[in-house]
Amino acid sequence: MPTRTNNLSSKELATLLKNAVQEGTDNAIKKEQPIPDKLTKATAYRLYGRSNVDRWLREGLISTHTDGGSQTFLDRSELETVSGSSNRITYLPVTDR
Repeated sequence: MPTRTNNLSSKELATLLKNAVQEGTDNAIKKEQPIPDKLTKATAYRLYGRSNVDRWLREGLISTHTDGGSQTFLDRSELETVSGSSNRITYLPVTDR
C-alpha cells in the first residue's frame, strides 16, 4: 500500500500549530471563565492591549455599541476576528503611512 506524504512548508506547519494552540486556549478559557459577548473598553484593553484596541477603533476595524444608556461596549467577535487576523509583519513602517 503506498504511503502518502505531506510536504508542508515550515510556514504552513507553524500556522496549523498556532491555530490549534489558539483554539485549544480559547476553549479552555471559555470553559473556565466565559467571556461575555459585549466587552467594556477596559476589559477589551486588558484582553487585547490598549494600543491595539485604540488602533483598531481608529482604523475602523471594530466599532463601539451602546446599550441604550451611557455604557459603551465592544463586540467580542469583532475583536477576536481582528485580533486573529492581525499580523504586525505586514504593517507599514511609520514613515510609509
